[in-house]
Amino acid sequence: MQVDLEVDGTRVSGLPRFQQAATQAKRLRRWAIGLGALAGAGWVLAFFVGLFAPQSIWLPLLVNQSAALLVLVAALQSAWWLTLWRAHALNPVVLAPQSTVQEQTEPHGWYERLLDRLSRRSAHVLGQIGAATLWLGGWSLLVLLSIEQVWNLALTPAAVGVSATVGAASALLLAFGLLVLERQLAQDNPAQWPEAGSLAQMTRVAIISLVLGALCLLFVSDSSVWPVRVAVLIAILPGLVAIELLLRAVLSLFSPRREQLEPTLLARSFIADMLRWPPQPLLALQHELHNRFGIDLRQIWAFSYMRRAFLPVLALVALVGWLLTGIHEIPLQGRGIYERFGKPVEVFGPGLHSGLPWPLGRVLSVENGVVHELATSVGENPAAVSLDPAEGPAPLTANRLWDASHVNDKSQVIASSRGEQQSFQIVNMDVRFVYRIGLSDQAALAATYNSADVPTLIRSTASRILVHDFASRTLDGLLGEDRAGLAAEIGKALQSDLQKLDSGVEILATVVEAIHPPAGAANAYHSVQAAQIGAQALIARERGAAAEASNQAQLQASLARDQASANAREINATAQAADLKFNAEQKAFASAGQAFVLEQYLSQLSLGLSKAKLLILDHRLGGSSNAPTIDLRTFTLPADPTPARINAQPGVAH
Repeated sequence: MQVDLEVDGTRVSGLPRFQQAATQAKRLRRWAIGLGALAGAGWVLAFFVGLFAPQSIWLPLLVNQSAALLVLVAALQSAWWLTLWRAHALNPVVLAPQSTVQEQTEPHGWYERLLDRLSRRSAHVLGQIGAATLWLGGWSLLVLLSIEQVWNLALTPAAVGVSATVGAASALLLAFGLLVLERQLAQDNPAQWPEAGSLAQMTRVAIISLVLGALCLLFVSDSSVWPVRVAVLIAILPGLVAIELLLRAVLSLFSPRREQLEPTLLARSFIADMLRWPPQPLLALQHELHNRFGIDLRQIWAFSYMRRAFLPVLALVALVGWLLTGIHEIPLQGRGIYERFGKPVEVFGPGLHSGLPWPLGRVLSVENGVVHELATSVGENPAAVSLDPAEGPAPLTANRLWDASHVNDKSQVIASSRGEQQSFQIVNMDVRFVYRIGLSDQAALAATYNSADVPTLIRSTASRILVHDFASRTLDGLLGEDRAGLAAEIGKALQSDLQKLDSGVEILATVVEAIHPPAGAANAYHSVQAAQIGAQALIARERGAAAEASNQAQLQASLARDQASANAREINATAQAADLKFNAEQKAFASAGQAFVLEQYLSQLSLGLSKAKLLILDHRLGGSSNAPTIDLRTFTLPADPTPARINAQPGVAH
């Protein structure tokens, strides 16, 4: 029962829970600090593991166990706030008058006044919400965020080594210490410590997480998947408890708070209360409703009647459900073989049928006229079937060229003859069978009980028949006249063998999609063609080079011949011109004599001296008595160092 200090303030000193509140607060504070340090150490180790081995089992294991410890720390801290209230209620602190405090701490500057106003508002909000509520919500959010970061069910198993044994021993040792704490809390008197039972239940959450983590470490190996999965799934229990604590913290905001009314433990968990044997969920729900909302379900006759009639009604529902297992619905495209005590009795058609309930009677499903297509060969990793658009590019599976390898092609050895020698050849073929389970009851029974896998049986039988049949055929026959009757012969042989095996399978059609040489042979033939084309291109290129060289040589020879002819013609014309000139001068000399020679001489001299600087002296200048006078001071030396030549004729100097 909660204590109101305004009404019962004088009686708190006589209550055991108030008398031991200070001691309980010290114990809770010590436990919370120790377990919080362990949780922080686990998160630090998980951080380093995430840096170097993010796919190891240690990462989710450490984080989940630290989250379980942090949930327990949140509960201990919530109980610590409650014990502090009781300790203060037992020994109240006398505060100075409010006016005196305001006079002593009145701020002067605008910045100090702003900080004081913000601090008062934050203190007011904190007083309205409560520090315990904020801390509980913060711890819960931290637990949920840490679990969300390591939630990964796709982790691969791997061997851990000696560290797994050390980790398991440490987890079990810590679980044993928490078990001692849980037993101590469970044995405390509720009058002295009402929250001890709830704290004991929260301690079991951490104990279960530690024990499951130790089991995962003890059985972890590179071939076992379940330890890794369990290490991740450990987070479910502390995660659910953290969600419940977060909801309680949020809902507590809508409850009125009174400073003089004794608060209740906020960090109690309905999920943690289920961790008892035998579990009593209805009783826990009844107590929760009574404590929280004052609703006593024991006073309602309907709930009392439901509690008394629960087991009989549950037994009746289970009996009716078990009897309904004897009613079977067979779909339109199926049949059912009814077994009574393990013996086939009847083949059911489509519709509703009744029989003995399970396991006295059961019905095995069989197809009813469903047609299947089966290829003789499939790839190791067949690609998923994808629908291609009608107007888009053709899919790769539609490529039926010989140089492309197809997933359903099967290689076969066939006979071959070259001249008088016998040999063999290899061809690729795509043969498909259309089949169904026979429509008779006997065929349905045979297909169900005489073969474990009908497609594998058909494929293996067809492969044996194809090997036997193709061994006596040649490539020319397969590509020619034998191909028309090949499908019919293979289908008859396969149906005959399946009937001998009493498989209950009916072959409807045999389709030969393609028969061609292997893709490697086609590619090799393409290489031969490419080599032949390359050789022809090389020959044509060399012939062109030879023709170009021949034409170039002819061009050079023609140019040399034309140049020689031109030179000869020019020399001949020059010689003829010289001959004509000589004859003309000879005739002129014969007619003119020495005058012609002097004229030629003067002509040549004028031609030679046309660009020379001359000074002509004649003794006839200036009279007969005075010789010409040359003032050498006004003359400079000629540019040409060659001395002037003086003609022998009188009166002329050069």
